Amino acid sequence: MAIVVNLDVVMAKRKMSLNELSDRVGLTLSNLSILKTGKAKAIRFTTLEAICNALDCQPGDILEYVEDENCI
Repeated sequence: MAIVVNLDVVMAKRKMSLNELSDRVGLTLSNLSILKTGKAKAIRFTTLEAICNALDCQPGDILEYVEDENCI
């Protein structure tokens, strides 16, 4: 996959647990876990905004584009 989710890295830097982020954002642990592990196929801008607000970060801190070797 060309988009890498660095949610776990940002959470670790902020010393925030998945439970705490879930409470602050209003998402289930299950949905946050899917996003954190990179298994999500999409994310709503409102969800991304809420996560960025809770973690005091930018979307680019959470989402990263990595060129796929198969695209060359």
